[in-house]
Amino acid sequence: MPELRTFTVEEVAKHNKKDDLWIIVDGTVYDLSNFAELHPGGGVVLYDEDVAGKDSTEVFYQLHRHEVLDKYKRYAIGHIEGHKPTVRPFVPGALSDVPYAEPTWLTPAYSSPYYNEGHRKFQKWFREFCDKEACRLDSCSPEDGKRISDECMKKITDINLHRMRLGPGKHLHGQVLPTGLKGEDFDYFHELIINQELCRMSTRGFQDGFLGGMVIGLPPVLNFARPELKEKICNEVFSGKKFISLAISEAFAGSDVAGLRCTATKSECGKFYIVNGTKKWITNGTFSDYFSTGVRTDAGLSMLLIERGDGVETKPIKTSYSPTAGTAYIIFEDVKVPVENLLGEENKGLQVILSNFNHERWVMVTAAVRGARTIVEECIKWAVQRKVFGKPLVSQAVIRNKLAAMISLCESHQAWLENVTYQMTKMNYKQQSKYLAGQIGLLKASATRASHFIADQAVQILGGRGITKTGMGSKVENFARTVKFDAILGGSEEVLMDLGVRQALRNLPASKM
Repeated sequence: MPELRTFTVEEVAKHNKKDDLWIIVDGTVYDLSNFAELHPGGGVVLYDEDVAGKDSTEVFYQLHRHEVLDKYKRYAIGHIEGHKPTVRPFVPGALSDVPYAEPTWLTPAYSSPYYNEGHRKFQKWFREFCDKEACRLDSCSPEDGKRISDECMKKITDINLHRMRLGPGKHLHGQVLPTGLKGEDFDYFHELIINQELCRMSTRGFQDGFLGGMVIGLPPVLNFARPELKEKICNEVFSGKKFISLAISEAFAGSDVAGLRCTATKSECGKFYIVNGTKKWITNGTFSDYFSTGVRTDAGLSMLLIERGDGVETKPIKTSYSPTAGTAYIIFEDVKVPVENLLGEENKGLQVILSNFNHERWVMVTAAVRGARTIVEECIKWAVQRKVFGKPLVSQAVIRNKLAAMISLCESHQAWLENVTYQMTKMNYKQQSKYLAGQIGLLKASATRASHFIADQAVQILGGRGITKTGMGSKVENFARTVKFDAILGGSEEVLMDLGVRQALRNLPASKM
């Protein structure tokens, strides 16, 4: 790239014709002479008398995100003499300086009782990793439907991200983690950081495609499989060689787990289960090698680890977000599953299934809350830079009122989430099931209700851009289109609200009845 020169505004103004076209954006001079006819919006936009040869900073930011400048930086030829850029360039790992764009614990001048310096160091490292690596991986594409690449797998297995995404536990003990963190010291706040940083990319399909199936599909193996099976499967999955999904939902049984119809019948020799039935809406199912599967046995529900092979067929399901998630319909037809692949005890699979729910729902809350905050940031930036009727959009009281309501929901749910997370660090699994299952259910339902409201307000603020998949409104469009997934997956809002109240009532003293 040639060395950039210094120009005056007057020099740039001389280059205002079709075949000799310069513009200024935030003090940088761009020669667009050979680009004008390639401009996605047409050359006529650049030939306008308010653009050609002029300081087009305000016009540019009315139409584009700042990242566009990085895409076309090859056209930069110089800088305006004495100009100081007003827009801060993208710095990997940097915190946003937009108000409320970061949770309070990451905002200068504020403190938190939950996070220590180790958490802060870990957050800084992981955001930089996401900004430098995760955002550039081919698996971030929302439309190609491919599973994450070998390049991606190597990067995330090198840092033990697979293991960390399952939360604290013995699977991390003795492991080498980034920033010098010991596996034994990894807690739920470290995991919260991972989940929330991944959400900043605002590609909902990528979030699920980025091994969301593993996060919910491997714990039944980790916690209930026979030692030999556990070692084999966990080693394959943690190394990135194999993929795994959780296969519970069916066409006739979504939140109604007790209604599963997929059957597993013992063979005459007693060495196998013969599995027949279907599963639906299985995250990562199209590219998984293993399925932690809920089945109906002779006297109840059981969990089996089923390997892809004869009799196992997966079909992609078209959803309103992205094929990258690998959402699948699965057909099991006379599949022979070794009895050694039983997870937990026969006919006691409901315990295995329910053991997964608290963590799964908590993970979904971390994502929903952070996703909503990202949308608030987008709306604040847009309201400040967008001008209507000659004034910034944010000058209108109705817009400030919308922003206030959105901010309030983000802050309150982050605070609730952090309180629940703190309780998780102080409780074992049995205590979490007794005291937090209902509260996590209520939190998830409330957080997704808040996300619905924020999505609706954001689209109103961005107008047509809020329903456009590219450009300024791309993050808002993606959030509004996919917000229903968190409201349905892991238990619908209605089911979880009922769960929260029922659990609370179980603790109501008899004297109050």
